[in-house]
Amino acid sequence: MAKANELRNQDDRALRDQLQECYKELYNLRFQRVTGSITNTARPRQVKKDIARIKTVLRERQLAQE
Repeated sequence: MAKANELRNQDDRALRDQLQECYKELYNLRFQRVTGSITNTARPRQVKKDIARIKTVLRERQLAQE
């Protein structure tokens, strides 16, 4: 779980890569939930929050440029 301050220190490319990995992890966690093999049931919620944090930082940067 990354904090917003840590995310702000990264460049846009790294954030986009991290966002892509979070989406892949969430996709896999959904399949694990359906098949019943998920071990940490709180992990999907954590990944969703990480996605929201990354998107927020990217949006802040976009608004600052405009």
